[in-house]
Amino acid sequence: MVTAADNDKAESGGIFAPLKHSLFRNMWFSNTISNAGSLIQTVAAAWIMTSISTADHVALVQTASFLPMALFALPAGAIADIYDRRKVQLLFFFLSLVAASLMMLVSMLGLITPWILLGLCFFVGTGGALSAPARGASIAELVPKALIPQAVALNNISYNLARSVGPAIGGLIVVAFGATTAFAVNAISFIPMLESLRRWKREPETSRLPAEKLLRSINSGVRYVLNMQPVRRAISRVFVLCLIGAALPSLMPLIAKDLLGGNASTFGLLLGAFGVGAVCGIFVLHPMRAKIGNENTLRVCTSVVAASILGLAFSRSLVVDFIILMCAGMAWMMITTTISVLVQLFVPRWVMGRAIATSSAAITLGVAIGSWLWGIVARDYGLVLAFEVAAAGLILSLVIGLIFPVADRTESTELDEPLSNDPDVKLAISGRSGPISIELHYRIPEDKAREFYRLMREQQKVRSRNGAYAWSLSRDIADPEHWSERFSCPTWNDYLRLRIRRTVEDTQIHRRASSMHMGLEPIKVLRWLDRPAGSVRWSDDAPDRGDEGLNIHG
Repeated sequence: MVTAADNDKAESGGIFAPLKHSLFRNMWFSNTISNAGSLIQTVAAAWIMTSISTADHVALVQTASFLPMALFALPAGAIADIYDRRKVQLLFFFLSLVAASLMMLVSMLGLITPWILLGLCFFVGTGGALSAPARGASIAELVPKALIPQAVALNNISYNLARSVGPAIGGLIVVAFGATTAFAVNAISFIPMLESLRRWKREPETSRLPAEKLLRSINSGVRYVLNMQPVRRAISRVFVLCLIGAALPSLMPLIAKDLLGGNASTFGLLLGAFGVGAVCGIFVLHPMRAKIGNENTLRVCTSVVAASILGLAFSRSLVVDFIILMCAGMAWMMITTTISVLVQLFVPRWVMGRAIATSSAAITLGVAIGSWLWGIVARDYGLVLAFEVAAAGLILSLVIGLIFPVADRTESTELDEPLSNDPDVKLAISGRSGPISIELHYRIPEDKAREFYRLMREQQKVRSRNGAYAWSLSRDIADPEHWSERFSCPTWNDYLRLRIRRTVEDTQIHRRASSMHMGLEPIKVLRWLDRPAGSVRWSDDAPDRGDEGLNIHG
């Protein structure tokens, strides 16, 4: 666990600085091994599919592998924020081990068919999908805050480093020993990660409030993302790019077979070239982001991927394809990592798992849907036309960046210190009592009315993403200096959670509003129980049970 002292001593450092921390280093290397195993499995599955089915089924291997993340990302993110992230990863990596072992057994028995193969790819991908948000959200526990951007980049590069060698190894294994051996290697690759997680002595996070239920937690995460404009824009952008750009990874087996006339080793080399490019991108990403910003980085990388796809459509040379795919891999990695870094810097830890899950869901859903669509286009109109249309689509997507550019940020969001003053509660209520309505009464000079109103619109976004609903702002027509802000929370516990979810930036907005308040009296805060029937005894003889489960900490 990284301490405050570690944070104080940490410097931004180079891209490999996070590897100096043993916990992160062990997890990173173990994760890279499991990623390599997964890619060996992907090569084996995709190549088997080229021999037993058509182009649309070949592309569906990518869909089956990525669809679990799209389907389960939000529940997985909520689980990562509710439960111990170490135990969550242990459970779901073990699930992946079981699924990979089952795939090996089915292959050994000769029972592989197109739909059985797709189902098993989905099963293996499910374990990875359910563990990914917990793994991503754990980064801040493994390195100092100053190193989070580099750690996120290294975490993303882990997959691409594995892709630089895993597919080539996978192709050789398939050619020399068969798909069953490749599936066995994938099963074994999960063991180092399970051992690293077993050795991690994670300090549990404590909270004086009970954890949210799963559905409520998912709702809170979605609410936060929808009300945080920079995150919302980034996730929407990466979905579009992955939807269009999915033509490249999903149809790569057909490049090897139809355009180059190669075998599984050829396919592995192409994937390896893509991975090598992605690894090289880690040396370019941070200088480029620092120099030209996130939006211009996305524009440059999108253009490179579009040009690469177009080049692959007309190339018939393995060497040329290798160079093109290195450029494409570098650009693709920089796109996804830029979005991942942006998301992690804009959200606080209490919702980190769900935000990462939402971003991952956007990426994988885009790839899953895009793979299916491009597979159909390639089947019906040919591989070259599919690549030409995809390249044109990526160029057209640059218009989105002109209208809705993504934001820049260099420091992570920090939660403010918990409020020291508890709410004044004299009514016997429990944590489940509600709805709760909150009123704040301000006195604002008339010459500051417009400035206050604009500030309150920012306050509305803060309240909404932290759990409030039905926000409103009113002004007294008989006393123009009197303003009233009102919002509601489903339960008393939800209101208490809202109070401790304030970031430093949220507090600054509140302080600016408070500084406009005039008069000797402080801002008046009223808290209402909207359904008070349960707090009133029907008669003097009736027992008062309202104090059971009382929770008034704030």
